[in-house]
Amino acid sequence: MSGALKTMAVSLVKIANDIRWLASGPRCGLGEISLPAVQPGSSMMPGKINPVIPEMMIQACTQVIGNDLVISLAGKGGNFELNTMLPILVYNLFFSIQLLASSSRIFAEKCVAGIKANRERCAEMVEKSLAIVTYLVPFLGYDRAADVSKRAYESGKTILDIVREEKLLDDDELKKFLETLRGKA
Repeated sequence: MSGALKTMAVSLVKIANDIRWLASGPRCGLGEISLPAVQPGSSMMPGKINPVIPEMMIQACTQVIGNDLVISLAGKGGNFELNTMLPILVYNLFFSIQLLASSSRIFAEKCVAGIKANRERCAEMVEKSLAIVTYLVPFLGYDRAADVSKRAYESGKTILDIVREEKLLDDDELKKFLETLRGKA
């Protein structure tokens, strides 16, 4: 049971860290999502929303992972039908259950439920991404699309800037390409 709790804790650490990174900013990070404000702000940067709930989740999960080690060591402490380490084993198992239950509930209620996508930032990141060149392959072919990507990278321009400047697609093709990017095709 402790191993299952540890596996859950490891997964929750990954989720909480991903949320922290996606909410990093406000201007110099990824900034793809906004977290609900649950405290006055950052002690170092006024106005910044710190990811305190994901950080709480990470700390709780770290404790559960540590408890699993204690439980594993206590489990080997038995001789024959007697285990003098049973009290610490049971204590840590129950502590892990309670800690994961309460921290997961707080994480869901005070963080996950209030996450908002920063649509403008996400759209900006997509437009600046060189990966969208993949959608050009059906229109231009692989080699030409690769050339567009290389020129966009070297010039600091977007893929769309290069396509428009060099008139690589006519109006109908450009419209279809943009619809493909937006998931409407």
